[in-house]
Amino acid sequence: MSDVIAAAVEALNAKLGGEGFDGSVKVEIEDEGALIIDGSGARAGDDEAACTLSADTETFQGLLEGEVNPTAAFMTGKLSVDGDMGAAMKLGALLS
Repeated sequence: MSDVIAAAVEALNAKLGGEGFDGSVKVEIEDEGALIIDGSGARAGDDEAACTLSADTETFQGLLEGEVNPTAAFMTGKLSVDGDMGAAMKLGALLS
C-alpha cells in the first residue's frame, strides 16, 4: 500500500469518526492505488462499489484537506464519477 493510500485511509476514518459510511465508494488515485469507503469505514482495496471516483494525487489530497471543492473538481474534470451519484454526493458532503 502506498503512503498516499495509507494517509487517505487514516484521514477518511478520522472524518467518519468511527462510524461507517452509508453506501459504498471506491476511490482510485492515479499511480497510487485504490481505497474503499463503506459501512466498515475506509480501507485500502479494489473491491466493487456502487460508485467509483477517480482523481490524481494532488486533487484527492486537496479534497481531503478541504482545499478543493468536490463539485468544482467534478465540473472541471479533475474528479470523475462512475456509478451512483448519490453516494458520491454523500462522500462530497463528508469531505467538505
